[in-house]
Amino acid sequence: MTYRRRTTHTVAGTLSPVQATSTRERSTEPPQPSYRSWSRAFSDLRRGWQQRPLWGYLGWQDIKQGYNRSVIGPLWITISMAVTAFALGVLYSTLFNQDLATHLPYLTVGFIVWNFIAGNVNEGASVFIANEGLIKQLPAPLSVHVYRLVWRQMLFFAHNLVVYVILMFIFPKPLGFHSLMAVPAFAVLAVNAMWMAILVGIISTRFRDIPPVTGSLMQLLFFMTPIVWNYSIIADRSEEVAAQLWVVQLNPFLHFLEIIRQPMLGEWASWHHWAIVGGITVLGWGAALVILRNYRARVSYWV
Repeated sequence: MTYRRRTTHTVAGTLSPVQATSTRERSTEPPQPSYRSWSRAFSDLRRGWQQRPLWGYLGWQDIKQGYNRSVIGPLWITISMAVTAFALGVLYSTLFNQDLATHLPYLTVGFIVWNFIAGNVNEGASVFIANEGLIKQLPAPLSVHVYRLVWRQMLFFAHNLVVYVILMFIFPKPLGFHSLMAVPAFAVLAVNAMWMAILVGIISTRFRDIPPVTGSLMQLLFFMTPIVWNYSIIADRSEEVAAQLWVVQLNPFLHFLEIIRQPMLGEWASWHHWAIVGGITVLGWGAALVILRNYRARVSYWV
């Protein structure tokens, strides 16, 4: 019996029926969307904003649970701010030999605004880490947790604003139409709080050393920012000191503070404060959107 070897010749440029079918199927499949896309980043922010009932309720519940079984509840926020502002105002007005009627409102407004800024930055560093369970179990946009954080800090700000209203009755200021500029100034602060929380929050999920570093940095910046001390009064006392106070202008939080503090104290905010805040807003949101675009899908694995 003779066995004949069967050989198969493959011609270059031709495909077997199985290969041809596989290639045809791959060509008809729709392209898979990339997780790193600008549309997904903007969609996350848009869908998060549309879920206002969710993060609005969660933010209010955060405050109520913090004062559960308390007799006066969230009013402790106002009382704590009033006691702290009065104690610091009396102390530093005496140390700097300043009129209490002038320095106490200045310090109180600065302290209220700083609490809003520092609260968003410090809690923003752990906004996704603290919501690990919701991120892994609830199919919601990441921005929901950021909206919830900013909304909660806005409620804190509203409670602390009661102290400002009381001070305006005790130490009246010449408030006028220009004082309404505090409203858009606060809106700008809230918009910047969003990108701060997104930027620091996503980075912190990957590098867990960021939250303690952020807390220490904000404590340092509190003393470097003119909150308990008035840089304009200090500058008027000495020309040598005034010539060196340009260093204070390098602090970005100074400009965020002044665009809202000056109108609340009956003064016009300088245009250069608004210009610097506008530049920081554009650059900050640009960096936050890049981080959100590139690493949004990885947050659920990092937390």
